[in-house]
Amino acid sequence: MDLPDPEAPTTATASPAVTLSSISRRMTRSLSPLLTVLPMPRALRIVFSLSLLLFIGLGSAATAALGETVLVFGDSLSSAYGMQAPRGWVALLEQRLKRERPDYSVANASISGETSAGGLARIGKVLERIKPSVVILELGANDGLRGLPLAEMSRNLSSIIEQSQKAGARVLLVGMRLPPNYGDTYTSAFAQAYVELAKRHRVELLPFLLDGVAERPELFQGDRIHPTDAAQPVVLANVWRKLDPLLRKRKVAAAPKRAAR
Repeated sequence: MDLPDPEAPTTATASPAVTLSSISRRMTRSLSPLLTVLPMPRALRIVFSLSLLLFIGLGSAATAALGETVLVFGDSLSSAYGMQAPRGWVALLEQRLKRERPDYSVANASISGETSAGGLARIGKVLERIKPSVVILELGANDGLRGLPLAEMSRNLSSIIEQSQKAGARVLLVGMRLPPNYGDTYTSAFAQAYVELAKRHRVELLPFLLDGVAERPELFQGDRIHPTDAAQPVVLANVWRKLDPLLRKRKVAAAPKRAAR
């Protein structure tokens, strides 16, 4: 908005009396004391400036009220594959946070079909954009189902954890298990990879996302891989048991260094 400058030339009038009469009526009818004391252009400019400052202040307060963010970084098991998004466990988590931990919100950056390599390629930008306080890392299932080298999967997940921690986030690592037809050696090593990662990086571990679901065929979709919407509350309960303690933690500011004597 461009307001006229008080020092700028004014429009000519037929008589000074007309000008004075016009200004007098405006001052009398004004509802704001500010407008009756100051010349009109300057008063409007001050009102506009005060309104802008109030708007900025309210915006900052609203941003602060958003609190901290939980980032869900996973694959189809976290992206509500085969069902409506509001029925997935991540949406249920958001609802529970609103009830029990309103100081947290949820950002879901899960992609169906994602591998650990794909997650590693995009984690940096996601962390920069969302700046989460907690990261729920649910990746690796597609690596295992494709029979990819477990050493590569571990390296990728390790790097994702390190980047998340460097960004100041607390990490919940979510493990998976493979069907027995992949062989005892591979399936055991796959499950153990999550245990070793959690110990190495000292992060919270949920050993098996589908605990209480995997043994119930009626809770799976036709592909026998993805749980149905009826299974999502069970999945959320598994996640919540490990997530809740992380939500209660806060960053501790470093103590100021004492001056040398």
